[in-house]
Order: sequence, then C-alpha cells, then structure tokens
Amino acid sequence: MSKPVMIAAALLAAATCLPLVAGHAAAGTASGDLVVYTSTPAKAMADLVAAFNTAEPDVAVSVFRSGTTEVMAKLAAEFAAGAPEPDVLLIADSVTMAGLKADGRLAAWPDAPVDGLAPDSHDPDNTWFGTKIIATGIVWNTAAGVPAPGGWQDLAGPAATGRVVMPSPLYSGAATIHVGTLSADEALGWSYFEALKANGASAVQGNGAVLDAVATGRAAYGVIVDFMAFNAAAKGSPVAFVYPADGVTAVTEPVAVLKTARNPEAAWAFVGWLLSDAGQRFTVAQGYMPLRADAGSPPGRPAVDAITIRTVSPEQLARTSDKTRRRFAALFGG
Repeated sequence: MSKPVMIAAALLAAATCLPLVAGHAAAGTASGDLVVYTSTPAKAMADLVAAFNTAEPDVAVSVFRSGTTEVMAKLAAEFAAGAPEPDVLLIADSVTMAGLKADGRLAAWPDAPVDGLAPDSHDPDNTWFGTKIIATGIVWNTAAGVPAPGGWQDLAGPAATGRVVMPSPLYSGAATIHVGTLSADEALGWSYFEALKANGASAVQGNGAVLDAVATGRAAYGVIVDFMAFNAAAKGSPVAFVYPADGVTAVTEPVAVLKTARNPEAAWAFVGWLLSDAGQRFTVAQGYMPLRADAGSPPGRPAVDAITIRTVSPEQLARTSDKTRRRFAALFGG
C-alpha cells in the first residue's frame, strides 16, 4: 500500500471512533460554527479539521493561524476590546495556557477523558489539555564524521567544539521551555549553557534554522524538535535524531476552551476528539508522538513510554521565562 493511501486510511479510521464526551453531547451531534485560534502549521491544521469533521460533520470550523506570539497578541487585543473571537485555542505550549488560566480565561471540563494520560500532560483543574508530544532532542549530520550523540553533555564535548547550533528562546517557544527546563536541573543548570558557549555553540532564530545548518554541514549537531529532523531524514537529508538518554524536554501543543466560547458544545467535542483514541491515532498519522502509548508511534520512533521527559511545572516556567530569555541572550546574543 502506498504511503498516501496508508495515511488516508489511518485518518479515516481515526476519525470514526470518537467516544461519548462525558457531560456533553454525544459524538456526532455537535453543530454550528466553531472558531479555533492556533499555531499549528497550516497544512497540518487543515488535515486535522478534515478528520474532525468526519466525526462531527455539522461543525463548521474557522481557523486563525499564526505563531503563538502573534496569536496571543491578537487575542489580547480582543480581550481588551471585550470581544474575544475564538471558542478554542490550540497553541504550542502549556506555559501560555497557564497564564490564561491564571487570568481566569479558560473553562474547565471536570470529567474530561484524561484516564491513561500522564498527569503532567494536562492542567490538574482540567482547563487545558496536551494533545501530543513534541520532544526537543539532538539532530546530527551523519555525513560529518562525528560520533552519534548520546546525551546533552556530548554537545559540550570535544567532538562538538564549534559545531553546535540551537534555537533561541527569544524566537522559539519550544526553546524557551527547553532552556528553562535544563537550566532548572541541578545536574545541568546554567553552568551547562555556559559550557556550551565556551565550547563554541551558537544560537540561531528557530528550529528551521537549526535544521538547515546541520543538514548543510555548517554544523554537526543541533538542538531541535523531533518531527522536523525525522521529516528531513525521510526526504533524504543526511541527518538523524537522538532522544537523549538523560531525558528530553517537550511541548504538548495544548488545547483549551475559552469561558467566552460562543459554541461550547462544539468546542468540547473538538477537545474530546483530540484526546480520544481516534484523535491520538490521527496524531501518529500526522507524524507526531501521541500522548497515549497505545496509539503507537510514527515509523522509526520509540514507544512513547520509552522516552524520558524532563518536566518543570508550567507555572514555574511562566515565572522564569523572561529571566531565561535575558540570561540566554547575555550568553549567546539576541
């Protein structure tokens, strides 16, 4: 079976298995307009909406898509005007969601279907919910004549001298979480980033720039989100990805419903579908790691429960994010 046919079959199977959403309407009965603000890439979001509509055909989904910073700036202006437009937010990181929760903007789903999900993948009060695992690990150029990395300290070793690039938290939300998490670790801390700087590591704007530098050989190693490296390798780029043995950092692309949602029934149906077995299989079909281990993994990836994920609470990361960016910029420039 060809790859497009296999993906189409997986999406169709995923879209037909939405369970009853406890406390809300039965699957397939939601209707009306649904407005989603998201930072998900445009093609991935269009595919997601199409799969959701197979399960909920009477929901008309409208999407505003931009980077998380731009999405939140637009939403902040709408809050200030007293006219927020979205029913649902689907954005990159839980740190932003924690801020919205603290501001009293998010609705709660007490009986959300979170059984089997890691406790730190969703808000304990069920106001936001992770939808996938986008891990940050190490990409390396397999043609560069350097050893495969095994852990984070390898990037500060002699084989990596002057040959490491990483995304800056000034531009990347995943990088903010990565730097904030590792710098809070007692075994690494800011001394680790100082060691990287002393070893000649450099910062670039985002994950795309990291991939370009490593794939073209301008760098041998890079810090990057997993799916970008795997996608590049599948297209023939001379790169490979390593989930460090001492643990990855990750964003979970959380979803939430605003208290001001005009169509809460459709909004919760959307959330329920993303968390369901069907939605998690769809995540795998799109090439992302799911939250539910029983949903499987994309080809060439380890099982979800085989990856060690380093975590720091979103609330702590939110409190320290400005300091993290300033200290990183002082080391690596802005």
